[in-house]
Amino acid sequence: MGLQEEFEEYAEKAKQLPESTTNESKLILYGLYKQATVGPVNTSRPGVFNMKDRAKWDAWKAVEGKSKEEAMSDYITKVKQLQEEAASSA
Repeated sequence: MGLQEEFEEYAEKAKQLPESTTNESKLILYGLYKQATVGPVNTSRPGVFNMKDRAKWDAWKAVEGKSKEEAMSDYITKVKQLQEEAASSA
């Protein structure tokens, strides 16, 4: 299985993560996903009153500079880590 296929598989698995997954972890995944699928941030930062979108934008900006492959690999690793944490707390 190639990296792209594995990334797509783990993107689906990420949707099954428990509700207890922290917002911090969700933001890390979001940033890595956007970097892997879109590339560097291509929009302006949302305004101060739009906290949710601003946090998502910041998470994406934080991984700027990673290659598509690095972002995919880091995303897969993070989903695996969150799955293990969920399994051990169940």
